[in-house]
Amino acid sequence: MNKFRLSINILAIAIFTFAFASFAQAQATRTWVSGVGDDVNPCSRTAPCKTFAGAISKTFINGEIDCLDEGGFGTLTVTKSITIEGTYGSGFGSTLASGTTGFLINVTPSANDPLATVRLRNLSITGTGASGAVGTRTGVRGVRVLQATNVYIENCLITDFSNEGLKDERTINGGLFIMDSTIRNNGGIGVQMIGTGNVKGIFNNDNFLGNSNGINISGATNIATVRDSVASNNTSDGFGAQLGGQLEIINCVATYNSSGIDANTAGTVIRVSRTTVTRNTVQGLNFGGGSIFSYGNNEVAGNAGNNGPFTVNGPTLQ
Repeated sequence: MNKFRLSINILAIAIFTFAFASFAQAQATRTWVSGVGDDVNPCSRTAPCKTFAGAISKTFINGEIDCLDEGGFGTLTVTKSITIEGTYGSGFGSTLASGTTGFLINVTPSANDPLATVRLRNLSITGTGASGAVGTRTGVRGVRVLQATNVYIENCLITDFSNEGLKDERTINGGLFIMDSTIRNNGGIGVQMIGTGNVKGIFNNDNFLGNSNGINISGATNIATVRDSVASNNTSDGFGAQLGGQLEIINCVATYNSSGIDANTAGTVIRVSRTTVTRNTVQGLNFGGGSIFSYGNNEVAGNAGNNGPFTVNGPTLQ
C-alpha cells in the first residue's frame, strides 16, 4: 500500500511539473494587441488580443506587449517584469482609466523574476471621464508604483487624473526613470515620490504642466534629479521637495506656477543649476524651512515675490 501511495505521489508531482512547463512554454516573450483583437486569441501578431490585461497572462516574465494599431487597450495591474510598447506597430497605444488607476505596478523580485522591472513606452494614459452631464477627471491615478526594482516611463502622456499623474509609494530600494514624457492637467501632483524605500529618480526632458504640483519629492530616503524639463501652470509648486527629500534641478524652467521652487520643511535640500525661475504668481523661491542652493548660474527674476537670495540656510555652492 505504501509503495502504491508513493507511486501516486510521484505521478502527481510529475503531472504538475509537466503542466507548469507546458504553461510556461505556451507563454510568448512577445505578444500583440489590436483594436480588432480578441482576448481568447493567443496574442500572436496574426491573432492579437484586445487588451493589455488579456495579453499579459500570455506573455512570459520580462517579455513585451506591442500594439499593432491605434486603440484603447484598457488598464493593467502589473505583477511581473514587462514592457508595454505603444507605437512600434502602426499606431499609438492608449489606456483610458475612467474611475480607476491606469497602471498599478506591484512586482516582487523573485528567483523567477530577478529584474522586477516595468517599462511603459509610447503610451497615452488618460483619466478623463464623465460625471452625469459634466466632462471631468474621473481616473484615480495614471501610474501607481507599490513595488518593483526599476520603473521606466518613456515618451508617455499622463493626463487628466483626479489625483497624481504618477505616485511612487515603494518601501524597497529602486529607481524611477521618466524620459521624454508629459504629465499634465492632473488634480494632484504630477509626479510624487513618497515611499520609504530609498528610491532614486531620474527625470529628463519632461513637461509637468497644469497639475497641483509639478514634482514633489517627499521623505529623507528619496532623491531625484530633473534635467532639461519644464514645470509650468501648476497651481502650487513647479519643483518641490519636503520632509527631507532631496532634489537636483539642472537646466530647467519653472514659470507660471504659484511657487517656482519650494524647499518645504527642515532637512530638505534642493540644488539648482542653469535654471530659469520667472513669472511665478506668488514666489519664485519658497523656503519653508528647507535649503535651496545655487551653483551661481541661474536666472531668478520677474516673480511676484521672493526673487532671492537663492540660499537661506547655507552658503552658495560655487
